[in-house]
Amino acid sequence: MHLSEYATFDGLGLAELVRRREVKPEELVQTALSAIEAVNPSINAVIGLVDPGSTLEKGLPQGPFSGVPFLLKDLVLHMAGVPTDLGCRLFQGLVVPHDTTLMARYRQAGVVPLGRTNTPELGFNATTEPVLYGPTRNPWHPEFSSGGSSGGSAAAVSAGIVPVAYANDGAGSIRIPAALCGLFGMKPTRGRTPAGPDVADGLNGLGVEHVLSRSVRDCAAMLDATRGPDVGDPYTLTPPERPYLEEVGREPGRLRIAVSRASASGAVADPECVAAVESAAKLCQELGHDVVETSPRYSLEALEEALVAIWSSATATWVDGLSAMMGRKPGPEVLEASVWATVEHGRGVKAVALQRAFAIMNHVSRDLGRFFVEHDVLLTPTLPVAPYRLGTLNANAPTTVQEWMKRLFSFCAFTTVFNVTGQPAMSVPLHWSDQGLPVGVQFAGRLGDEATLFRLAGQLERARPWARRRPPIHVATAHGRST
Repeated sequence: MHLSEYATFDGLGLAELVRRREVKPEELVQTALSAIEAVNPSINAVIGLVDPGSTLEKGLPQGPFSGVPFLLKDLVLHMAGVPTDLGCRLFQGLVVPHDTTLMARYRQAGVVPLGRTNTPELGFNATTEPVLYGPTRNPWHPEFSSGGSSGGSAAAVSAGIVPVAYANDGAGSIRIPAALCGLFGMKPTRGRTPAGPDVADGLNGLGVEHVLSRSVRDCAAMLDATRGPDVGDPYTLTPPERPYLEEVGREPGRLRIAVSRASASGAVADPECVAAVESAAKLCQELGHDVVETSPRYSLEALEEALVAIWSSATATWVDGLSAMMGRKPGPEVLEASVWATVEHGRGVKAVALQRAFAIMNHVSRDLGRFFVEHDVLLTPTLPVAPYRLGTLNANAPTTVQEWMKRLFSFCAFTTVFNVTGQPAMSVPLHWSDQGLPVGVQFAGRLGDEATLFRLAGQLERARPWARRRPPIHVATAHGRST
């Protein structure tokens, strides 16, 4: 299979070829490996390969993605016996003897894991530039960031290496890379995908796991394949009325869509981001939706206070626990400056401060919940800033945790609140800048209501298809054929 042919299919399309016996999984694997060889030197998205032999030898289950090459963000999820570095020198070479629950479900979906993708150290950045592996470059322009913390997965999917890849989101880490790389990215409702068995809920409920994809239907089908609680999970959500894949093709009806160009601080996004929102709002009106100008209200200062307590204490616990398990000593020699400052601060967070942070989360969730009683969907920029160059967010510069998180979360001004509330939110690639760079817009929905978002996303994708747009660095323009 030629790389140019391979790149025309999404994940479900490749799986259909396998089902019809028009292509063998082994051939797709070789094509994907050729894709890595062709474009990865230019973008540094894949930082390690996974031998597909054992997966293919065991035989693939008849899942929705049977035979489809797949990449794993090197953070949180782990695969039995495969190293996972967490983007961090301190934990380089960490090997866990079991799959996470979500990894096991990916196997049942039929994917063939081929490699690990780059991530910032412990996922603590909105760009992917770890000291350990260096920067991942955006396929749309190699001097620009692919976002974070799922920037390696986003760059790989955008460049056509694989049609879908694992990602996770603690403050925007699926949606921000999707916005910067021209992809579709949804953060599901808290608890929709399993986080176990090693943790109950990542980052005290802020973290959620899913994928990045080019097509809406790949995202929906993968959520169908992986959703639902595991034994002992702390959350049990009401199952969807029908498969999410079916929702993609259904009309959403007339939605009441709120539009906001400003963050909770009142700061209006950059003109390019505002233009993206205005274009999306106009499209929604043309599709028959009621679009109104309004914004939810909540205390940004209190939220920032809560995030410092939650993020730093969780990071300190994570670092100290893994270090003890591996017999290693954390310190500034093996941790980037921002992470080390966060660990030191987190060790001193008192229980009363953490309980106050949870109380703030509750109040913010109630405020947003009341807003969504009156509105079906909220449309905002995904990012408050236009696409940014590598080096804009230097995680290894001397800093305090308060300074770093204020700087970092200014980039997550529209995304983080939905990690706090647990609501589903998606970044949709509907706009490109005059420089040809993607600028995503975010749509958020009610708690547990991914269905409405998938229906809207399918409608938007049909109205303004984006898959035909390809970055300058892409496997379709690389020379080569699989062996």
